[in-house]
Amino acid sequence: MDESFGPEYVRPAQPDCPRCGCCTAALCEKGRHSIMRCNGHVDDEHREMVGGCPCSAETTRHTAAWRAAQVRVTRMAHEMPVDQAAEDLLRALAKGPAEADDEVFRQLKFRGLAQLVHGIPAITPLGHTYLASKDDVRAPAAVQVLDVDKKTRTARVEVAPWRPDEPVTVLLDQLVTDTGLDVDALPGLWLAADANCHADHADKLVLTGFRQAAPLPQGWMDTSGGDVE
Repeated sequence: MDESFGPEYVRPAQPDCPRCGCCTAALCEKGRHSIMRCNGHVDDEHREMVGGCPCSAETTRHTAAWRAAQVRVTRMAHEMPVDQAAEDLLRALAKGPAEADDEVFRQLKFRGLAQLVHGIPAITPLGHTYLASKDDVRAPAAVQVLDVDKKTRTARVEVAPWRPDEPVTVLLDQLVTDTGLDVDALPGLWLAADANCHADHADKLVLTGFRQAAPLPQGWMDTSGGDVE
């Protein structure tokens, strides 16, 4: 006699992501806002399958991984730069195909600054970021946190010496890690950060080293037109 314990529960299939073909839409939504990307949110069995997902890749603008990579490479350029031979090769590759010493090229490839394209050494987008950081002038800047989004783990900030009326998106975890402050204490707060304020676009503006700023002078933000005592 067969015994029945009711219908077997089957979890409804989640809709596929329309952009990549390797993940569900829910996974890509999570991966896009995580530095672990999509492959950091699946089990071992599926990690290889989603490992190259473009929706969360550090080469795709505005993903969490992309934002983290901009910061990482900018800091690398100033704190742990490649040696002069590697920088010379990177600058040559930025202009087009160039002869590359294997050992020097491996140094660039290991750091994600160069790659082989059809067997030919080529600079990567992060390589361009590295060179821009080496050439840019970076200086302390006053930054105000406008608001935070806990779901996407991002914050909008205004950079006073850049374009005070154009918010810039940064990683919320970067703010918390750099400053040691609680997330709920950030909105409205003035901070200091190192910035390349000559950047011509928000995507090229990279903020590093967030820290608590000294108190602003009394009346600094007064727009009434009266004299400040």
